[in-house]
Amino acid sequence: MSLLRYFGLAGNDSKSSSADTQTVRRIVASLDAMEPERARFVAAFAFLLCRVARTDLHISDVEAAEMERILMERGGLTEDQALLVLQIAKSQESLFGGTESFLVTREFNKIATRDQKLALLDCLFAVSAADQSVSTVEDNEIVRICAELQLPREEVVSARGRYREHLAVLKGMPLA
Repeated sequence: MSLLRYFGLAGNDSKSSSADTQTVRRIVASLDAMEPERARFVAAFAFLLCRVARTDLHISDVEAAEMERILMERGGLTEDQALLVLQIAKSQESLFGGTESFLVTREFNKIATRDQKLALLDCLFAVSAADQSVSTVEDNEIVRICAELQLPREEVVSARGRYREHLAVLKGMPLA
């Protein structure tokens, strides 16, 4: 199963579109070459990053750049692959976020190890803090995702503590 098919964006003949450029075809071929389990993991990971970034109904340029960096660094994707995966995830989250959020999170919960879930948790805060402020809405969404991933509350509190200076609710309060 390709990453594009996982997101429901590959048609019956996804490689024959006359609008495809050679570059896009190469990227799609490299994503199609991913093992199905890896593609599922990367797709769910990217979708969950977008889920948090879009809680305020907008994904800023700095949030998009942070998600791209994370997908390259932690997902092992090339820049072109990361951009394509991110664009697909953003589109899917925008179109189907409300109905798909729980299903994608449940899928990620099934396929990810505890360490991968904790890495995602850190990445969720990193994306939220990309604009130097983790809003209460973003923080609440991260808490919901972690509950769906069955991560203990202590893990969320620990990760949140690493981003304390960016928490909007604490802005202006002295750091202890």
